[in-house]
Amino acid sequence: MGEKFDFDYLVIGSGPAGGTIARLLASNKKLRVGIVEGRSFGGSNLCTRDVPHLVGQSFAHHYHQLRSAPEMRSQTLHYNFPSIASHQIAVSTVLGAGDPGKFTAFGITCLSGYAHFLNSHTVAVGDQQFTSKNFILATGAKTSTGGIVGLESVKCLTPDTVPRLRRQPKFVFVIGGGPTGCEIAEYFAKLGTKVIIMEQASGLLPKEDPEAGQTLREYFATELGIMVITDAKVVALENDGTAKRVIFKSGAEDKVVRVDCVVLATGSEPRTDCGLENAGVRTNKSGGIMTNKYFQTTTKNIYAIGDCLGGNYSSTERAEHEAFVLAENIFHKSKSFADYKGFIRSTNTCPAVACVGSTEARLKRHHAKYKTSICYLKDLPASIIYGLDYGYVKLIASRRSHHILGASIVAPHAELMAEELSLAIRHHLTAVELASTPHIANSFNYAIKLAAKQLV
Repeated sequence: MGEKFDFDYLVIGSGPAGGTIARLLASNKKLRVGIVEGRSFGGSNLCTRDVPHLVGQSFAHHYHQLRSAPEMRSQTLHYNFPSIASHQIAVSTVLGAGDPGKFTAFGITCLSGYAHFLNSHTVAVGDQQFTSKNFILATGAKTSTGGIVGLESVKCLTPDTVPRLRRQPKFVFVIGGGPTGCEIAEYFAKLGTKVIIMEQASGLLPKEDPEAGQTLREYFATELGIMVITDAKVVALENDGTAKRVIFKSGAEDKVVRVDCVVLATGSEPRTDCGLENAGVRTNKSGGIMTNKYFQTTTKNIYAIGDCLGGNYSSTERAEHEAFVLAENIFHKSKSFADYKGFIRSTNTCPAVACVGSTEARLKRHHAKYKTSICYLKDLPASIIYGLDYGYVKLIASRRSHHILGASIVAPHAELMAEELSLAIRHHLTAVELASTPHIANSFNYAIKLAAKQLV
């Protein structure tokens, strides 16, 4: 008789990756499935990041839109800042944030606490020990500190704590010009806070084609009064009474700015502090958990999915996709692997940024032959109708086959527009096929048709 375990599968982490795989496994009633969560059930996507951020951004956008509408006769619109935070929490709660019932309803055993491996089949959770035949790591990621001096003594906000802020700051310094940093900078600026955003690279959204970051930079500076500083690095933070001093290097010069709030949007790093060495699980050079293409770690009975793997891009959609692929392999003993082609990389500003497929930089690294086209939204009737001066649709296609290879969009609801291009990339559609697809003439989507026509 084989060794008896408490679980067949014990999942560590309850976010999009862990929560999805746990529910999928629990659909097989013969499996004993457990899930361990050290913070709030539902993970950061639901509890502290995506959902509450979107709620806050939606309010800030509508407030700013009303304030700047030419038809408004009065500018005396007021809001209660603590109520914004309360509404963010309320929406997350309605969706199940912090509720283990989301999992117990599927017959999943929920364990509260941080898991720490004792060996490849045993973890400690608090003062208890649990055994499992198999483990699935979905521990997510945490904010990277970026090696800034003084973080221990200066209390900074992170993307996880911004939605819980109860007092509106007058002057915010956002460190990091990636998607999250841009979203947070816009949120505060639209509510009337003075904002500086700093990026170490030469432009905002440095992992995307430069047009996206440049358009956002122009919008931030012209419409929202955000000061954008690039090619600069924060080296130290200091307390200055009730304020904070940010010391940064720009060129050969050290400069100082005094603010009342600093937000660390310096990217993320995999969360792997759970005793992996005791289970024989190895990490790679970037700190992510090492797996093969089937998500199996260096220890045969332990798998890993989601942000704990590391990598350049993370999203709820990618995490869920990995969970479905792993479940397929577990149930059917198959050898499926994740196909990331067509996944959208979005920045939830307004106008939004959505990118899909290859960037020009990546194609150049691979010496690919390609061609590009761009259609500016200001050339569309929709821009006049909706009063928009910023945005574009850029397409990248193979020079030989004319297949769509990549796209970059800055527009209202760019993430929805990008879904069409995700489909085109994933199913190898050509510019001719895209250009011949009907598009509504007075919509921003019409820019996709015009950009595709330029490639024909």
